[in-house]
Amino acid sequence: MPDSWSVVAGLYAGGPELAVGSVHDGAVFQLFGRDGRPLVSLEAPLLVQVPGEAERLLGDGVGAPEVPYWWTEVRASTAVPEGAPLAGSVAGRLSALLGGTVWPAGAGITDVIETTGEGDVTAHPVSDDAQLAVDVLTDSTAVVLADRPVVALNAWLSEVLRTATAGGLAVQIVTPPHVRLSLPLRSALTGAPNRWVVQDPDCGYYDGLSGAVVHWQDGTFTPVRDETGAASVAKAFAEAATAAERQLVVAFRVLHEEVTDDLVLGRALGAAWTALTGTAPAGWGTAEPVNLAWSTQQLTDLARERSPEPTHLLAVGTPGRPALATHRVTRAENGVAEDITLTVGYGEGETPPLNAVEPLARTLVEEHGLVSMLASLRRGRRDLTVPPHFEAPPIPLSFTLGAADVRRVGLLHARRPPLDLRPVELGPAVHYPLGDGTDAQVWTVLQQLAEHLKVNPGN
Repeated sequence: MPDSWSVVAGLYAGGPELAVGSVHDGAVFQLFGRDGRPLVSLEAPLLVQVPGEAERLLGDGVGAPEVPYWWTEVRASTAVPEGAPLAGSVAGRLSALLGGTVWPAGAGITDVIETTGEGDVTAHPVSDDAQLAVDVLTDSTAVVLADRPVVALNAWLSEVLRTATAGGLAVQIVTPPHVRLSLPLRSALTGAPNRWVVQDPDCGYYDGLSGAVVHWQDGTFTPVRDETGAASVAKAFAEAATAAERQLVVAFRVLHEEVTDDLVLGRALGAAWTALTGTAPAGWGTAEPVNLAWSTQQLTDLARERSPEPTHLLAVGTPGRPALATHRVTRAENGVAEDITLTVGYGEGETPPLNAVEPLARTLVEEHGLVSMLASLRRGRRDLTVPPHFEAPPIPLSFTLGAADVRRVGLLHARRPPLDLRPVELGPAVHYPLGDGTDAQVWTVLQQLAEHLKVNPGN
């Protein structure tokens, strides 16, 4: 673990005249220029105990050591030209003192970087007392510039999203076209005014999730509209080839009505993981990289500590079988609820285990208090990252209604939907096979089923 003297030595990359401060209760050190502008931020180190996380986020050639290892990020300001070399010098000095690897390769140096405090400033500087240390901050939008293989939901970006949302600001992440998003970050960007803005040589910028051509106007990125008010779709977004890889997505809710001291959370997620992959989750955490070895007891302890506030968690699988889950724990009127979305990636020639979905539904009903479950299949990358081009939405495979809602609507009513379906009774619950994930018209069937049952199939 980087000790305090190593951190001080690293922060002397700009010489003794630059000031050093800390924010977020000492979790982030900052190096300030002569004019008071933050130049470099050094995040608190994270002990990574989960194999494959560095490769998942930075690429196979990253050269990470075997777990466990310490991970820290050095972030350069884009407001001044000295920011990037200063960050490289901080990282290089830490690596020289402590060992380890600097990414990107060759970025780590040990030179003292002269700073002038002058020069063109292309981003609005953030004041010392500002809560958001982003690249551009306007009255409506916090803009983050990123260039790495995968932009992930790390602790810093998670805090940016939380703080911006609380302050009524949009978060817009601007990247080159080769960048992808991690699945948790894609889920966190819940749509406009939040955006993933992709630089494009043909149209300038476009939204990496919707494809809409956008431009900078009044302090934010907004769609370019013609005289009729219609937005256009970027050619780079629309012309991407259809992926041969697939993703199996299982979204479900379980409810623990008896909340006792011996309640352990995460077991339903572990059961789903084992049913679909044959192994337990490899790790869990609150941000990326996911750093903690899988432990339902530690997960439960954190949720209990944060209660009654909700707890948002992530889980990952082993490198050989890409799998990733978002996990939200909340207090409900009648107990504790876990909302889980588990996504598993499959390459060309690999067959997703569709026949494991119904047995999983039965297990969740019998052992974990299933409320509902929606399983679906989609075309998407095996590594579960999100590219900046069109990807078709998932196609439903099945829907399972838990015992409580079956009692509410009546078993006879639940068994007889006005559709050509063959419901399967799973004890007190009902499971509805919908298809094999190849016919998008199944969405219409699911909507009609939901109307018949008067439930939200997204639970």
